[in-house]
Amino acid sequence: MFARSLLVLLIATFCGPVGNTFAEEPAARVVKFHSYTEAIELKLGKTNVVLCSQAGGRVLEYSVDGNNALWFDEAEKNWQPGKPGSISAGRFDYGPELTVIPHPKAWSGEWTAEITKANAVKLTSPRDDTAGIQVTREFRLVPHDKFVGLSCKQTLTNISKETREVCHWGRSFSPGGGICVIPLGDRPSRFPSKYAMYEDSAIINVKATDDRIRERDGFLEILAPPRKPKLGFDTYAGWLGYVMPNDTLFVKRFAAFPDRVYNEGAGLTLSVWYPTGPRIELEPIGPRERLKPGESASFTEDWWLLSHPFPKKGENLDLKALSKQVAEQTIETK
Repeated sequence: MFARSLLVLLIATFCGPVGNTFAEEPAARVVKFHSYTEAIELKLGKTNVVLCSQAGGRVLEYSVDGNNALWFDEAEKNWQPGKPGSISAGRFDYGPELTVIPHPKAWSGEWTAEITKANAVKLTSPRDDTAGIQVTREFRLVPHDKFVGLSCKQTLTNISKETREVCHWGRSFSPGGGICVIPLGDRPSRFPSKYAMYEDSAIINVKATDDRIRERDGFLEILAPPRKPKLGFDTYAGWLGYVMPNDTLFVKRFAAFPDRVYNEGAGLTLSVWYPTGPRIELEPIGPRERLKPGESASFTEDWWLLSHPFPKKGENLDLKALSKQVAEQTIETK
């Protein structure tokens, strides 16, 4: 299936902004990645991306100079075709979480892949008549100056005969042990705590307190695994950062719409799952899309890996410097 569906065109049409220090263009090729024999690698300079079409249409690696933003489960290295297994690293999904129709074909099934003429990669999910939604994901490296970002565009198409209400749901895993930074923006939160904590028995606590979550300089910082791991936010700032102990800042930039409906249980624009253990889940959420039969809607996450010092014991992140660093990159790459 893969060989028939993979179109390789080696003519790149994407040009970086003026002043781009990368002389070469992004290169795409089919590679082996652990047990995945048909992974696709996108590479530019020291930035490396590996995509998976054989199980779930996702990102297996996003690294710069060997520093990987994603957590890949050791158990997944022994993946076998047709057998259920771990789905880790750069996962994407769609919701709303509490009411969405199960869609195992999109979550872990075999997707088709195409390398386009712009050296981007388009992955397409299997058709799922029960779920009624077909998913495409387009990944493209975006070079600028000394950084290379990864654009991740997910498109949901209603292939059923009924109107469906869905939303984008990013669900990538990163290595645990870092500090998650949530900008609060200039709009007041609906939550007294400025976050919601998911308690036992599906109780959503909007007045939670936790010593490992603090508000400082216009941000929420998740310093370590909190009392309950699943947290929700209603910020419209449109990005989050995750500073890892290896002095790397993983940034996700995404659109947020104050005048649109968000159809997660608590109307969230963003969620973070931070359990005790080796991983954290960073989850941008898109607004409600009410799709008539045949209609589609897209949502894009832009990922960046930047150098940023992890604070030493007793020190704090310089949130103003971090915010300026993020703003400079996102403004310059528009």
